[in-house]
Amino acid sequence: MALAKSDLLRKANLYQKPIHEVQYAEITKAKKTAFLCHSHKDVEQVKGLIVWFREEGIDLYIDWMDYSLPEVPSAETARKLKEKIEFCNLFYFLATSNSTASRWCPWEIGYADSSQKSVVIIPTSDSINNYGNEYLGLYPRIDTGTEGSRAGLALFEIGKSKGLWLSDAIRKM
Repeated sequence: MALAKSDLLRKANLYQKPIHEVQYAEITKAKKTAFLCHSHKDVEQVKGLIVWFREEGIDLYIDWMDYSLPEVPSAETARKLKEKIEFCNLFYFLATSNSTASRWCPWEIGYADSSQKSVVIIPTSDSINNYGNEYLGLYPRIDTGTEGSRAGLALFEIGKSKGLWLSDAIRKM
């Protein structure tokens, strides 16, 4: 299973910019934060994910909200992203058609993995394809889950069909 692109876009309608987006990098220092590896072409899906994660009590580090990064990607961008990946508690990869074709995303995943970060895949699907499957044998995934009347995001370990609610999983990390 995967997060439906349509669900992410529906959540994006609820997105509100942080009050002090300019100071975003400073705000995230105070909380447990996950680095979100994604394509900048997926801004609307990312906004939906931000809303979904906020509902679970989790902050995401989003590079396009961090005004300390250079406007034009360069070696300085790579250096600063390495620092952000190292700083963040968690590393998530939003797998979409754009991110799987990106030049930056595989580099970020490789860096996080080689840095012993806990890499978690967030697979997505659209009306035609599922994205992120190539990584699911290597890393845990975040997906939707239901239990009784409760529904939300859950963390699924490799090869498991029963997950742990994301908010509970984060507290254990």
